[in-house]
Amino acid sequence: MSEHEHHHSQSQPVKSDGLDRVAWSATLHCLTGCAIGEVLGLVLATWWGWGVASSIVLAIALAFLFGYGLTIVPLLRSGLGVKRALPLAFASDTLSITVMEIIDNAIMLVVPGAMTAGLTSWLFWISLVVALTIAAVAAFPVNRWLIARGRGHAVLHEHHHH
Repeated sequence: MSEHEHHHSQSQPVKSDGLDRVAWSATLHCLTGCAIGEVLGLVLATWWGWGVASSIVLAIALAFLFGYGLTIVPLLRSGLGVKRALPLAFASDTLSITVMEIIDNAIMLVVPGAMTAGLTSWLFWISLVVALTIAAVAAFPVNRWLIARGRGHAVLHEHHHH
């Protein structure tokens, strides 16, 4: 193996067993950010008496904010500057959060009364948990596919180890 080939083999995508683990970790990471954003968005929108459309917009905005935040904070802690951390977070999480949010919000809209049930209703919380679970299952193959190609959270793992 030449010096050139050896250098490239270090940043090769993760092997299959580790791949599932990294992909689940990335998915749960995204799910945590999405869940915090969704719940906070829907809680605030309900509190402020907003309608369904504006609640969804707020929930999605906060889901992206928390999703990226959970990725950016450890990168900043590891000593990366904001200019390096932001593009990495966007690269690793955008597709995953997008898939999760589309599915999550679609389910919340499809379940009769879920969005208007209110925060004290079991229907609202059960729908949200089911929606987020399905969203995570849908986002897992997306994350796995990205990581297998050395993209997504694979990019982050190179920085966690340095």
